[in-house]
Amino acid sequence: MMNVRERIIKRAVKEVKDGMNINLGIGMPTLIANEIPNDFDVMLQSENGLLGIGPYPSENEVDADLINAGKETVTTVTGSAFFDSAESFAMIRGGHIDLAILGGMEVSERGDLANWIIPGKMVKGMGGAMDIVNGAKKIVIVMEHVTKHGASKVKKECSLPLTGKQVVNRLITDLAVFDFTSDGMELVELQSGVTVEEVREKTEAEFKLALKV
Repeated sequence: MMNVRERIIKRAVKEVKDGMNINLGIGMPTLIANEIPNDFDVMLQSENGLLGIGPYPSENEVDADLINAGKETVTTVTGSAFFDSAESFAMIRGGHIDLAILGGMEVSERGDLANWIIPGKMVKGMGGAMDIVNGAKKIVIVMEHVTKHGASKVKKECSLPLTGKQVVNRLITDLAVFDFTSDGMELVELQSGVTVEEVREKTEAEFKLALKV
């Protein structure tokens, strides 16, 4: 049996297509790097100045100078490049990132995203999320469907400070996959063993059914 995170990551990696330039947010999204098929030619970009991130290093491969935006040690692939933050954000703001997969704290039924701070909690910094959600061509959010207390994180209105308004294209949780269109929020897939009734019960937001056959 896959745990919650494994279920989300296994589904999220299906968003990756051969030839893409991709930004993976800190936290759960970084795990996707180890799941990308070996025959895919993709470039993973990190806003701290690296294009061409590889899988997490083994103990013998660790290089403390090679880190991602979450300050985790990483490896590089053939053809990787290093640059300053100005160049990195020029890539992001210039629309050169095909896909960004980010974590979320809350997502609203309009596709608003809150993912950078919980008021009163220590935070290292805003990072590049606000630029990424406005610069990348497609924004996919991965997160658990409910909090540890059972409250829905898929909400009518976000209660946490927003990262961006109406920026989410697709939301992947441990229960389902949702798309956000001009017609609103749509349920397009169920995770294995999950029913529509369970999703409705655990989702504060209003959504339409658009399940794939």
